[in-house]
Amino acid sequence: MNKILFKLGVLLICLMPFFTTAQTKGFSISNGEFQKDGKIIKIHSGEMHYERIPKEYWRHRLQMLKAMGLNTVATYVFWNYHEIEPGVWDFKTGNKDLAEFLRIAKSEGLYVILRPGPYACGEWEFGGYPWWLQNNPDLVIRTNNKAFLEACKTYLEHLYAVVKGNFANQGGPIIMVQAENEFGSYVSQRTDISAEDHKAYKTAIYNMLKETGFPEPFFTSDGTWLFEGGAVEGVLPTANGESNIENLKKQVDKYHKRQGPYMVAEFYSGWLDHWAEPFIKIGSEEIASQTKKYLDSGVSFNYYMVHGGTNFGFTSGANYNEESDIQPDITSYDYDAPISEAGWATLKFMAIREVMQKYSKTKLAPIPEKIPVTKYPNQLIKSSMDVLSWIKKEKAVVNDQPLTFEKLGQGNGYVLYRKRFTQPISGKLKIEGLRDFATVYVNGVKAGELNRVFKNYELTVSIPFNGILEILVENMGRINYGAEIVHNTKGIISPVFINEYEISGGWEMYKMPMNEVPVLKNETIKPGRPVLYESTVNIEKPADTFLDMTNWGKGIVFVNGHNLGRYWKVGPQQTLYVPGCWLKTGANNFVVFEQLNENTQKELIFTDQPILDKLNEKTKE
Repeated sequence: MNKILFKLGVLLICLMPFFTTAQTKGFSISNGEFQKDGKIIKIHSGEMHYERIPKEYWRHRLQMLKAMGLNTVATYVFWNYHEIEPGVWDFKTGNKDLAEFLRIAKSEGLYVILRPGPYACGEWEFGGYPWWLQNNPDLVIRTNNKAFLEACKTYLEHLYAVVKGNFANQGGPIIMVQAENEFGSYVSQRTDISAEDHKAYKTAIYNMLKETGFPEPFFTSDGTWLFEGGAVEGVLPTANGESNIENLKKQVDKYHKRQGPYMVAEFYSGWLDHWAEPFIKIGSEEIASQTKKYLDSGVSFNYYMVHGGTNFGFTSGANYNEESDIQPDITSYDYDAPISEAGWATLKFMAIREVMQKYSKTKLAPIPEKIPVTKYPNQLIKSSMDVLSWIKKEKAVVNDQPLTFEKLGQGNGYVLYRKRFTQPISGKLKIEGLRDFATVYVNGVKAGELNRVFKNYELTVSIPFNGILEILVENMGRINYGAEIVHNTKGIISPVFINEYEISGGWEMYKMPMNEVPVLKNETIKPGRPVLYESTVNIEKPADTFLDMTNWGKGIVFVNGHNLGRYWKVGPQQTLYVPGCWLKTGANNFVVFEQLNENTQKELIFTDQPILDKLNEKTKE
């Protein structure tokens, strides 16, 4: 018997390394530390969103991140980017190929922090929510609401099917998953909702993630003073924008078993930017100095953003404040980040890299070669087309009252509201329910502009007998942050008045989502009316470039079918980034939708440098 026990003991001793390895494989939070395969690590992360970077440049941007001395990339998943129509999902096409982004990150030796929301913020349209959620009268977003939670579950199930197998305990790169996002901030703003209901909601999202299959560990992310509303029991709270190490440790200890690990999940290396407001810059020395403080204190961090990229198409969101009913975000998401919008190493990048090298035991990866950039010759416009005439060839939706974009089944773009008058009328046209920008025409002649950004909701009109009023309305991006996120319908959302008389009956609505490039038929155009311009640009060597839109008014640009995003003369952004990977050798098709058309345009102007800080104050008057 003694011999048998002795042999069993020897066998157990031999097997102990196996059991230890099995138990410590993957990523965990243990004894107040982040651990990977049983070894303590610090997370030195940078945020970049695959949605905002051309797929062809993903590897380059991740190599840039690594060359800055980082070991992790954090990314949001924006729900509305993948559910392109109700029940229609796309995780494969172009920039939507999340699985490929994860594969590239792993191949570059990087960990991944996944931020699936379902609420994301991120200066993204509606904070990542699909616009059509608002068409369900039983659904209330971001609350403990049955219809909303069911929609969230469907989203998370589809997402999990894509990322399954990519978690650290499965040999993949994903080390942590965020539960919701900055919910403490929302709790502080929505005091009309009880603390019990707020707690029920955040707990439901956390449980939903686990039940769907997402593995531990999870984390939450809030300002340290907002942990009480945002923290979830048993989940690591991380801080946003916290530079005071003692505050960070004190608050994490309070909500996490009196121990770390300690992490600043959003270390702001720059800041977001709005149309008609100055471009914000944060100094390189300030960021480098704070980085050193975190490293000295053993604090993990995630630069938000390390590389911002671009709000291509209609993906940019909006904020609001007391001065502006809406603050639409600019197309560039440069963010004054260490890696510029076009992927260049900035002075801030070099300053951080220098600090990270001093704290690294090994030599940092080399900085990747800069993607070629060029200034192409100016190109003549070859054709143009009147938009008001073109759009009215489509079938109108007729209703007594103007309908919102959502009721028209349209998420983004433009809608033309048209009304014929059988009697003359003059006075103040009032559209208090404008969302967000409108050009107004009487019998085809521009009468003026209305603008939610500057709180311009009325103008004088004179409509003759049998006259026609036309209002071309643009959605400039749904609010992505704060209490007003629940009020996000677009178009004309309340009755239209002239003086005190409500204009009802016979409203015609023409949808113009601009989700495809219009085919132009060259024709004579008139100043003041919206126009589509087209140019063919012949290129020998495709390279990154910028379109200089300084002399234009307001609109969007398509290049070979890709929507580059909005431009607007108010600034501060005056150029649009054109990725060279979207160009080709030979003929390239450029189509511009110019809403204001104050001056007939003759050419496209290119440059090799972005203009992101030129504010045109005169246009705000």
